[in-house]
Parts: sequence; C-alpha cells; structure tokens
Amino acid sequence: MGQKRLKNVPLLHDEVKKRRQIVLTPKAWENIKTEAKRRELSASELIEEFGRRINSRSC
Repeated sequence: MGQKRLKNVPLLHDEVKKRRQIVLTPKAWENIKTEAKRRELSASELIEEFGRRINSRSC
C-alpha cells in the first residue's frame, strides 16, 4: 500500500493483470467478497492468490 498504481506496470506481481470475466452464483460471489474482506484484499486479489497457489501445488 502507499504506492501509486500505473497503467500496465505490475505492482504486486511479476506481470500485468488482464481483465477476465467469470460467472458465479450469488452465494459464491458473496463468499468470495466476505473472505476477501476478512483478509483485507479485493475479490480480484483473492482469486489471484488462489490461482497462483494451484500451480505451485501441482508439481
């Protein structure tokens, strides 16, 4: 926190995020928002964390 975000410049990760679209049930979305709030993250960052952990466990 405290750093200014610049377009097309990664801040938290080694690559720039790209806009994606997912389709979820209302319950799933509420659960994601609740967990993200609990961890003090955005929903996008929570999903990013999950996606990055999947690859690291499959080795």
